[in-house]
This record gives sequence, C-alpha cells and structure tokens, in this order.
Amino acid sequence: MGRATARAPIELPAALNAPLFRMQVDELETSACRVVLDLGAASTPMLDLLGRSRCRVEIADLAGFGGIERLSIEAPAGALAAIAASLLPSHNPDRDIDLVFCWDLLNYLKPPAISALMSTIAARARPGTRVHALIVYSERSMPDRPGRYVPDKDLKLVNRAVPASEIAAPRYSPELLGRTMGLYAIEHARLLANGMQEFLFRLKR
Repeated sequence: MGRATARAPIELPAALNAPLFRMQVDELETSACRVVLDLGAASTPMLDLLGRSRCRVEIADLAGFGGIERLSIEAPAGALAAIAASLLPSHNPDRDIDLVFCWDLLNYLKPPAISALMSTIAARARPGTRVHALIVYSERSMPDRPGRYVPDKDLKLVNRAVPASEIAAPRYSPELLGRTMGLYAIEHARLLANGMQEFLFRLKR
C-alpha cells in the first residue's frame, strides 16, 4: 500500500472583533421587545443569539434572492424605492423596525440604491432606529459577493461565505455615507482589524 498523503489543514476564517455589533446585541438583551431587520441570509447562530432577547427578527437576504442585482439598475429614485420595498418583508405598522443589520451589503450597492433602500427602511422604522454596517475601507478590492457573517460564542463575527474572485471595492468614505444614508446620521465608527470600518447609524427623526 502506498503511503498516505498528508492533507493540508483546513484554514478556518478568522473571527472578527466587532465592538459595535456586540454593543447592539448587549442592548437587545436588556431592552423591551424590538423588531430586528436582517438584510443578510438567515443563520442558526444569529437566530439563536437574537432568540435570547425579546425581539422579532425579519430576514430580507438581499444577496440570496437577487436583491443586489435588482437594485443595481440605472433607474429613478422612485423606481429604486419600489424595488427596495418589494425586497423587504411585508410591513406591519404595529411592528416598526428598531435595528437593522446590513453586514457588508452596502459595499455592493451604488449610492442611489443605498439611498433608496435606507429611505424605504426609514419609512418603516421607529425614531432612533440604528443601522449596523461593515464598509470596506483600507483594501482596494473585495470578494465579488457579500459575506455571510455569523456570531461565534464570543460574539465575534465569522464570515462563512465561500471564497470568490475579487472586484474593486468602492471604499465609501464617512462623508459620502453621511450624504447617502439620508435620514441616518453616523453615531459611531470603528476601524477593525481586517481593514473594514464598522458603522452604527441612527435615524435622526
């Protein structure tokens, strides 16, 4: 029998310390019932984590159902807003949104699409609603598809997306985001170890 060939160990993705994400989770656990809109794909670790608090979770999964492609067309603001509304869960006026997890999805949208999406969400949100986002800042390139971030036991974020080819990163500046996010103002921003900026926006009205 031939000698067995040793396999290279599987390299697990590094867990990302995201303090603003942790802060929001901590606040959920000590607050009254909240409505959380997750623009990413549903994951068992995230649902288990949010299940510790009294919150209702709504999943949009913009990457999984072609939302990014639909929002990437050249169209008037009203048409983009209509597309954004069709991609979000049905709105119940008795359950306005309190917190939004964007993950890294905003990097894959053009500024007009970001504005349309955020304006649509603002119309369904309570005053003071927060939006959490990860923006590629230091690197000039990024994977051609959004990540799939899930929390580990230490509340760090692990990207479980399959490695893909690279595309140019828009590297949105805080100033551009401040203009693009419409009614949302930057409340906190942190530079993370992987070169991303972690943002927390707050609805001004």
